[in-house]
Amino acid sequence: MRGTKQGILLAQQGRQSIMATMRILGQPLRRGWWLAPALLAVVLGAFLQLTPAGLLNKVDMVGYAVCHRIPSHSFAIAGRTLPLCARCSGTFLGALTGLLGQWVVLRRRRASEFPSPPIMAILVALLLFMAVDGVNSYLSMVIGRPLLYEPRQWLRLITGAFNGLFLSALMAPLVNFSLWRQPSPERAIRGWRDLLVLLALEAGMVLLVLSQWPPLLYPLALLSGISVVTMLGLVMTVLVVMAIGRENQYDGWKEAIPPLMVGFALALLMIGAIDVLRYTMTGTLEGFPGLD
Repeated sequence: MRGTKQGILLAQQGRQSIMATMRILGQPLRRGWWLAPALLAVVLGAFLQLTPAGLLNKVDMVGYAVCHRIPSHSFAIAGRTLPLCARCSGTFLGALTGLLGQWVVLRRRRASEFPSPPIMAILVALLLFMAVDGVNSYLSMVIGRPLLYEPRQWLRLITGAFNGLFLSALMAPLVNFSLWRQPSPERAIRGWRDLLVLLALEAGMVLLVLSQWPPLLYPLALLSGISVVTMLGLVMTVLVVMAIGRENQYDGWKEAIPPLMVGFALALLMIGAIDVLRYTMTGTLEGFPGLD
């Protein structure tokens, strides 16, 4: 019991130290938001300059930071493997679809409350479905035969989309609550109708990927990269405004551009750092040695 209390105390002290450090580092940003465009330009320019030539290759490097990119677990369109595996395609494209669904289709642009417990229970159940399919897929690959059932690409994609919807249901209220001066005290997903609308949008995204229609190669590849940068960038933006004590200080997206620029620059830096670390450890830009 004493060890548990000491562990909790150390965790709290560590969190306080991290937040204090972030506030110290964030002091210059409070007085110099004009640095944000310069920071983003430098980071983006470095990423474009240092990654392999070709638009699709650069998008691949975004996916390389968050996805195993095993070719046998990925969709290919017109002979070209997408930047993310089937499950990660569902996750990140599904998260982007969910965010746009809540902000644009449902018009919950400032809704700051999470879904109700019954809807959250459904989302968690869908998330557990993805977890089961992921474990089955991985262990089937390790033992060389199906564990519970034969892994399928379409099932990886669909369960990934469930995960993406779950993430978007958390991300939209979190961003709205953190950025806006007057967040709306309403749920981003109000009821079952809203959930069905979002599921329909996710189904549309899944069908587009499953079609493997050649003209969709570039749109889906670019959207895959955009979805990764968007999710990481929004998380970083929330952390930035928390670090410098600027929560709830913005009336709209235009005013929030400076912290968003810093957040997205940090996301690109993180992607680049993970790319370098992974390539140093594996020596390959696709998959992991020993896994196929």
